[in-house]
Amino acid sequence: MRILFLGDVMGRAGRAAVTARLPGLRANWALDFVVVNGENATSGAGLSPEHAKALLAAGADCLTLGDHAFDQKDMLSFIETEPRILRPLNYAKTAPGRGARVFAATGGRKVMVAQALGQVFMKRPFDDPFSAVDAVLRAHPLGGAVQATLIDMHCEATSEKMGMGHWCDGRASLVVGTHTHVPTADAQVLPGGTAFQSDAGMCGDYNSVIGMEKLEPMRRFVTGMGKDRFTPAAGEATLCGTLVETDDRSGLATAVHMIRLGGRLAPSGP
Repeated sequence: MRILFLGDVMGRAGRAAVTARLPGLRANWALDFVVVNGENATSGAGLSPEHAKALLAAGADCLTLGDHAFDQKDMLSFIETEPRILRPLNYAKTAPGRGARVFAATGGRKVMVAQALGQVFMKRPFDDPFSAVDAVLRAHPLGGAVQATLIDMHCEATSEKMGMGHWCDGRASLVVGTHTHVPTADAQVLPGGTAFQSDAGMCGDYNSVIGMEKLEPMRRFVTGMGKDRFTPAAGEATLCGTLVETDDRSGLATAVHMIRLGGRLAPSGP
């Protein structure tokens, strides 16, 4: 299978890039399944039902969230009615929605997608992501009930993301990091056959501070004081993500590619 994962969609610019480019990418790259992290798609904080519908209509098969999962309060009820949206597995025991699900891909094949939140440097303590992911992997063995498995590891520390990659090696098709909005240059297939990238980057305007207009973040860094709210940068967005190719029998990765299209970053792709 050919599975595309797109990193954190950041504000209006990120949404515009995804909705404009994804339909063509599905056709031109013969994609079998697409996952998009949408947790910053609405004003840089959370995902509204309206914007979720737009990303799904553009060709996403699944939307993952993150620590801002319910910043848009309508998502608390909408996620219960839209099974294609996943919140983190270890968010809270009483949180609505689900953190993992098996989806249908082309040709009747099955793809399991799960997301977990890291614990290192995060603003609030979350349950252990490693045990949460382990339980899901054991319940959906790769190459058996599912032909591919994708894990979105949403956290600050690259070490924690890499730890999750090795924890899942041989048991998942792709482990990819999100949350830090900067694409890393370490896309690789691990020894056990799992594709990994520490961070897929964001789909947003890179003439910014991780997707936000520069002035207010810079003011806070320089003075230690805030004056205004953060506002998503509105320039031309770069589409960033990870493309993995898998073997249907084993479910393991045969190739992985970093994706950068449009905007300010040097292009890369398959």
